[in-house]
Amino acid sequence: MKTNVAGKLGEDCAAKFLESKGYTIITRNFRIRSAEIDIIAQIDDVIVFVEVKARSSTRHGLPVEAVNLRKQRKIIEAASVFLQDDNFCDCACRFDVVEIYLSGERVEEVNHIENAFEVMQED
Repeated sequence: MKTNVAGKLGEDCAAKFLESKGYTIITRNFRIRSAEIDIIAQIDDVIVFVEVKARSSTRHGLPVEAVNLRKQRKIIEAASVFLQDDNFCDCACRFDVVEIYLSGERVEEVNHIENAFEVMQED
């Protein structure tokens, strides 16, 4: 399966999964020049920035392992732009990863990792 097809399938599955858990999807594929956030959702009073990783094999590691420090920094950068909106500037937030394990075009497993990473304060 092509990467972009797997990615779209994974994002659709993750959005449905989050909605089934009571999350409200605010937007999908939020982009700034140098970064993108797959899903921005809300649960209670918390804004949740979600990176979705879909894989058909763990040959190259677990999906969450692809969300390395460089990727985290880009997501945090995009999140800070999103949070500048007056509607969200005082909200608590967190960063989650949703792993989607695929077998062909069938979803085998969904793994939601809450607080997968945090904003590190620079010295």
